[in-house]
Amino acid sequence: MQKETKWGFSHLNTTGHGKSSGKFTDGNISKWTKETTQIIKKIVKKNKIILIGSSMGAWISLNQFKYFKKQINGFLGIGSAPEFLERLMWNKFSKKMKEEIKKIGIINLKHGDYEYPITFQLIKDGRKNKVFKKKIYQNIKITMVHGTKDKSVPINYSRKVLKIFRNAKKKLVIVKNGDHSLSSPRWLNLLKKELKLIIS
Repeated sequence: MQKETKWGFSHLNTTGHGKSSGKFTDGNISKWTKETTQIIKKIVKKNKIILIGSSMGAWISLNQFKYFKKQINGFLGIGSAPEFLERLMWNKFSKKMKEEIKKIGIINLKHGDYEYPITFQLIKDGRKNKVFKKKIYQNIKITMVHGTKDKSVPINYSRKVLKIFRNAKKKLVIVKNGDHSLSSPRWLNLLKKELKLIIS
């Protein structure tokens, strides 16, 4: 892809994600946004950027627009999940769960085969990073890709992201039978195709 387009590529995992050091429970949207901003400033510098964000990564990407507005040339969102902490977690917690996380500071949520430690500070920090009411007027290409079988985030979230952009060339790609990660070879080829269209 890099040879075909002559664009550089930088992939990052924020604190507590993937192979990155640190504890997930020490992180929050503000911290992960800051880390991403610092990496872009250090590696990308003043060059043009196309942001690619999957799930929470789309939220982090949206936060970058206030720092790199003139540099951003496009944005590809995959199963985008801005504001999921309040809308998909907190609002669906039972009274007992809310009392527990307030008292102990953390609650373990089971989702599929995984268990996620969700801290109260993470929930509260998410409220400081609302993006759905923002308005971005850049004339760039914005593509949201979302699977019909995404069990984590409703397709409506990708539609909400597109509404943030007022003057952009907007596109929603709904992937039939696609899951949340869209990481199979077939779907990765689809994402590659959509990225090429943003670059062109």
